[in-house]
Amino acid sequence: MNNRPADFQKAIDFHGHCCPGLTIGYLAAKAAVAHLKVERAADEELVAIVESDGCGIDAIQAILGCTIGKGNLIYKDHGKQAYTIGNRSTGKAVRVVVTGDRIPLTPEQESIKTAVFSGQATPEQEESWQKLQSERIARLLATPPEEIFKIQDVELKLPSEAKIFNSVICEYCGEKVMEARARLRNGKIACLACTEEYSRGW
Repeated sequence: MNNRPADFQKAIDFHGHCCPGLTIGYLAAKAAVAHLKVERAADEELVAIVESDGCGIDAIQAILGCTIGKGNLIYKDHGKQAYTIGNRSTGKAVRVVVTGDRIPLTPEQESIKTAVFSGQATPEQEESWQKLQSERIARLLATPPEEIFKIQDVELKLPSEAKIFNSVICEYCGEKVMEARARLRNGKIACLACTEEYSRGW
């Protein structure tokens, strides 16, 4: 696909390839920016809560500037293509949830998909699948956001900005651990990994 928007290409470069999942995340991020009337976060001005670990999260990071490292990307394992974006400056937040975009595959297309995902696809099937994906991406980009997402204002208690904690040494593995994540095991400082191994009897 030629003539991609520059910010979409930025998301693709960050993610490593172009796919429908990334496209949905990109469009969700753009919908949130438009709804909140904000720009990409230079630091921690925006907070994103994502509810799945799919490709779309990379677009949220690239377009909104929300990342795990800065503490303004929060992952909840709900298995939903849902993105809640909050603005620290105004206290406003919007939730963008995928509701549409799916056109059922034909039996032949389902067969191609199965072959591709099982690693058994022929070169012809791979080419057909890539064509289907490209068509879906183009369709998504041409569809009004309200036909893909439910976009609504929500109340959101924004988390505090990221803090820097001291480190302590786990007395079991000898590795540094954030003090706030350390635990006591038999009266000794333990990291969470060593605590979990102990509780599981490993």
